[in-house]
Amino acid sequence: MRHVVPLFALLLALPASGQEIPCQNGQASVPGVGVFPCKDVDFVGHLPVASIATPGSPAANENNDLWGWTDPETGTEYALVGTQNGVGFVDLSTPTTPVLIGKLPAAAPASVWRDVKVYANHAFVVADNSPGHGMQVFDLTRLRDVTSPPVTFDVDARYTGFGSAHNIVINEATGFAYAVGSGVTSGQGLPSSCNPRGFHAVDIRTPQEPTFAACFSDVLLETGPRSPGYTHDAQCVIYNGPDTDHSGREICFASNEDVVTIFDVTDKGNVRVLSQAEYPNDSYTHQGWLTGDQRFFLANDELDERNNPGMMQRTIVLDVEDLDDPEFSFAYDSGLTSIDHNLYIRSRYAFESNYETGLRILDLTGIETGSLEEIAFFDTFPARDAASFNGQWSNYPFFESGLVIANDGDNGLFVLRPTSLVALADGDGPGTTAASLSEPVPNPTASGARLTLRVATGQPVRADLYDIAGRLVRRVFDGQAPAGQEVVLEVDTEGLPAAVYILRVTGDDFRTGRRLVVTR
Repeated sequence: MRHVVPLFALLLALPASGQEIPCQNGQASVPGVGVFPCKDVDFVGHLPVASIATPGSPAANENNDLWGWTDPETGTEYALVGTQNGVGFVDLSTPTTPVLIGKLPAAAPASVWRDVKVYANHAFVVADNSPGHGMQVFDLTRLRDVTSPPVTFDVDARYTGFGSAHNIVINEATGFAYAVGSGVTSGQGLPSSCNPRGFHAVDIRTPQEPTFAACFSDVLLETGPRSPGYTHDAQCVIYNGPDTDHSGREICFASNEDVVTIFDVTDKGNVRVLSQAEYPNDSYTHQGWLTGDQRFFLANDELDERNNPGMMQRTIVLDVEDLDDPEFSFAYDSGLTSIDHNLYIRSRYAFESNYETGLRILDLTGIETGSLEEIAFFDTFPARDAASFNGQWSNYPFFESGLVIANDGDNGLFVLRPTSLVALADGDGPGTTAASLSEPVPNPTASGARLTLRVATGQPVRADLYDIAGRLVRRVFDGQAPAGQEVVLEVDTEGLPAAVYILRVTGDDFRTGRRLVVTR
């Protein structure tokens, strides 16, 4: 959900200075852009809203959702940036100077709500409150061939079984897309099950030939205490969590306004509601994500902070160990005066976009004992902290490089680098510590630095030093790390120019890194 509000003229419509700015003494001061409160997250790059907007369009002044894509052939990482009138494709190969490669215009009138996801090297785009838009399909490999950016793209295919949709959910393991909060296009001959704004399932296994599969919602199926019928967002997975009764099934966790509804969608012709999870003081169940072990579902409620005077931003934690009987576990109170929007989980960390307080990174290690801990943040909307809908809409934390992109509706696209994460091995459980890596000492350094690594399981480990453009500078370590024993990593900085570098350490079951500042 997003409400149209006046914008705050905080940032200049200029690109960043082309250099990585460390977070120091609680702030990152970026020439030509602004001063941002932060903790253990460095500023890498930036594109203001105006640089992605289509020139002359009166509705192009606000970014919204985003996703990411990595070209499997070249390794280039891209930001897929939603705007009111289309999607911008931003090349991050030099992350300090992100480049707009081109834009895919909207298929219908401009909309505050636009969402994009990726499957099989294709982008799938929907828009809400945009009648007739449908789902656009764009072949992302076309980005390789652009020689004179930015360009205007056309679509490769378009699905029109629905008109508008609030969000698009894709299960990459099955090749099905689920438009949620969708409105059916009249005259399509679709079943009456498509009338409620729940799930509209589309088979995208052949990406440029999307075909209708099914529609379903909790208002039409056997439900628990509530039947909103409307799905705002969801996550669909092949289940491999603790409830072995449902192992191997395709399960969707749907944020349905005032409840989380859990669906078994394995058989599209016989979708079943397994259960519904409630929590105290619900106002608008907006979105959520599973922990890596699929034991917990973290949800955000977009209106509870506004509807409950004095309530600070909170994260709802649901225990879904038993899919047939999920329970409210606890609510994490951040103490922040802001509204939460989208969150994603990678390894043991939750990456939350909280409108006016920006990107917040939570360590989930203590989740089983009822605690979460904020370990890092970067506030992309430093003008104020309030329970309003200005500021950061969403983030994408799944790049192999460790970069995190965040889209601020008022202040543009931010490329960020967390510096204090212990492990980023995809699929780790919330309490798993696959490896621990110390901070470099000394840091900054003119002659070299030392770090210590300890792994939980013995394995081969490689440590490489990269510059901020992602280029390999030198190999630091390549060998066996014994379980539980300290491995010393010596970083030789002889001959390196003064700059910010990233030491990336990779094993069989973890990936982590540290920032190193070299001075001269």
